[in-house]
Amino acid sequence: MLTYTMDVEDRSRWIISTPSAAELAQPYYCSEVGDFYARSKFATARSDKNSFILFYTLGGEGTVRQGGQTIRLPKGRALLMDCRSPQSYGTSPGHGHWYHLWAHIDGPGVELAGRTLGLPRLTPVSVPLSRLQPHMDVLFERLGTESVGNAARIGLAVHALVTEVVLAAQETGPVSDDDPVRLACAYVERHFAEKVTLDDLAREAAVSPSYLIRLFKRQLETTPHDYLLRYRISRAKELLAETTLTSAAIAERVGFASESNFSYRFKQMTGQGPRAYRQSTPELVLE
Repeated sequence: MLTYTMDVEDRSRWIISTPSAAELAQPYYCSEVGDFYARSKFATARSDKNSFILFYTLGGEGTVRQGGQTIRLPKGRALLMDCRSPQSYGTSPGHGHWYHLWAHIDGPGVELAGRTLGLPRLTPVSVPLSRLQPHMDVLFERLGTESVGNAARIGLAVHALVTEVVLAAQETGPVSDDDPVRLACAYVERHFAEKVTLDDLAREAAVSPSYLIRLFKRQLETTPHDYLLRYRISRAKELLAETTLTSAAIAERVGFASESNFSYRFKQMTGQGPRAYRQSTPELVLE
């Protein structure tokens, strides 16, 4: 069910498109986009919509309500929301307008971005308009024009939009006790060369081990153990490409208990052993 009061200025735009098969095959796609120059009585309420929506406030202020949360969106704030549960939004009381960009976006990539941002918890993000406007312009220009190439351009624009929001959240949001995944990841980055256990990570994040595992799966689609392994392997790749250290020395530097375990994990994750990986990288030239 949808109810709304469309109290917007004439310059407002609303473009609706039915995604083609080519668009639905993309990890990111868009079905609607708009820039609403909303006045004081603008309001929308719906029971559900099988989509995500991205808001960005150009001026004034909006209020978004969902799941017992009430979020205000002043100028310069972006918000990604999953519309699959009841929600309402409109111009904030006491404000004469809410000028905002919005887009209904979907795809596996958008779902992953939502988990990274902590959905269904609503978290406004401060981000400069200059980082979003070029990608919104692509949606306004190309949405509704059907071609395979156009679908790819729209998908890239949506990818860029959600990436900018996720990066802005990481840049401006301080690591704190209520952000256990980021605390655990930061601990891995500081201590990967040491023995690191799930209990260590849970203690650093101030949550139980089982809850930390659930958070990692929801936000990053992995486990703390796999995150630690991938981080160690990434650092090992750098050492293989940039140094002449032996595999045994590299294994020790990145936190593996033995060279054999390092070699096994490296091949499991990259498809080739450490020696073959080193031989396949460009030769290091020291000047």
